[in-house]
Amino acid sequence: MDQIIIEDLEVYAGHGVYPEETREGQLFKVSAILNTDLRPAGMADELTLSTNYGEVCRLVHRYLRENTFLLIEAAAEHLAEEILLSFPLVESLVLELKKPMAPVKIPFSNIAVKIERGWRQVYLGIGSNMGDKQAYISEALDSLRAHPKIRQVKCSRLIVTEPYGGVEQDNFLNGAVGLKTLLSPYELLALLQSLEKKAGRERLVHWGPRTLDLDVLFYEGFVSDDERLIVPHPDMSNRRFVLEPLDQLCPGYIHPLTGKTVRQMLKEL
Repeated sequence: MDQIIIEDLEVYAGHGVYPEETREGQLFKVSAILNTDLRPAGMADELTLSTNYGEVCRLVHRYLRENTFLLIEAAAEHLAEEILLSFPLVESLVLELKKPMAPVKIPFSNIAVKIERGWRQVYLGIGSNMGDKQAYISEALDSLRAHPKIRQVKCSRLIVTEPYGGVEQDNFLNGAVGLKTLLSPYELLALLQSLEKKAGRERLVHWGPRTLDLDVLFYEGFVSDDERLIVPHPDMSNRRFVLEPLDQLCPGYIHPLTGKTVRQMLKEL
């Protein structure tokens, strides 16, 4: 991806653990690599099709002066998020926050933190088989679209499917959802569980009926076998009610462990 590069932008601001650091302030230097598509702006020679680096610099300067953090880790984290939320054409960034005047009593050249953050593509499974199924799903989609750290929410067509797992219950209304998010995988998991709880879901029977079911199928750049969050979803290759809606959104998406596309998994099933 193309890049806009800002190097050693100087900001005098008050961040630090010691009271004198926040009271008196000190010099900070900020470098950033903004990953974005520059071709439209380059072909049209039009600033509105790019990210104005002058505005980025002014945001960095203003944000670090108007906010106070004990740790430069926290300053970098919040600043990166502010940039990503304020400039929609920036897909991801590498941000380095330098503290050349840090109160270290031995000689050093520089102290800095460097982080990489960005919008991540995520695919979810969504379903319901209790009460007003369509309403539960619609309310969940509205909540996802309203979240400030989620964008480009797209839902597949919803399909009626028979229950999976051997528990006698009503048919499901199932679909898949694609979105981009700044939330970490576990932050996203917490959000999805809160939406399920809001919908009145009770986890009484494994594979039992539920007002709302939200599963993380894929999370860009993330693989986990943690019992709290297994990604990619471990049983998706056996679930037509997952693969059919997912195929509508991303037939060419490659499973990071098997190397198979969604379309291949659906055909094999």
